[in-house]
Amino acid sequence: MKLVVFDMDGTLIDTQALIGEHMSATFADRGLDAPSPAQSRRVIGLSLSQAMARLAQSDDPVLIDQLVEGYRAHFQASLVTHGNREGLFPGALEALHALHARPDTVLGIATGKPLTGVHRILTHLDLSGHFVTLQTPDHNPSKPHPGMLETAMRETGVAPAETVMIGDTTFDIEMGVAAGCKTVGVTWGYHEPRELIAAGATTMIDRYDQLAGAISQLLD
Repeated sequence: MKLVVFDMDGTLIDTQALIGEHMSATFADRGLDAPSPAQSRRVIGLSLSQAMARLAQSDDPVLIDQLVEGYRAHFQASLVTHGNREGLFPGALEALHALHARPDTVLGIATGKPLTGVHRILTHLDLSGHFVTLQTPDHNPSKPHPGMLETAMRETGVAPAETVMIGDTTFDIEMGVAAGCKTVGVTWGYHEPRELIAAGATTMIDRYDQLAGAISQLLD
């Protein structure tokens, strides 16, 4: 059995503008300089508390908690006003359907999002039945610690040699390398391709229609 694990933001779904919008509003609420879109993009994939600490350049737990709660409040308000705005990248749906149909392959998620957000998005996209393991910072260390992948492999009984992590940031690639898995970097996400290669990406793809071939080359 093979395990294919996907990051979400920047890999499966395009949330850069949405996250940047909520980051700006959150920091403004606290009277802090809002991070630029580029700065917000650099921390996507980390747990929310780690992302806030980096953007605020602070280790003050009170401030970090305030920013985390403020961000969550803006996100919830946005859901009420605008509904779900997360959409899949081109080709992602077809790639997921094809992998889900393979009898020798199971799929997983490893993301910095909270588990409630993962369930909401997968339900919205009608993809809940595609994934057998969902790993988040709720019960694991934040990326790039290998804990999410280690938990996913333990839940599915799949060895590192038969597991591949797919992501768009160095956090994803470093997590995969630390867990002893193969890694696929995608070029359409939030970190530069050269950074993913330097972090140890086993292979890179430019489009979702290249994914099946990349996985077969790595795991078959």
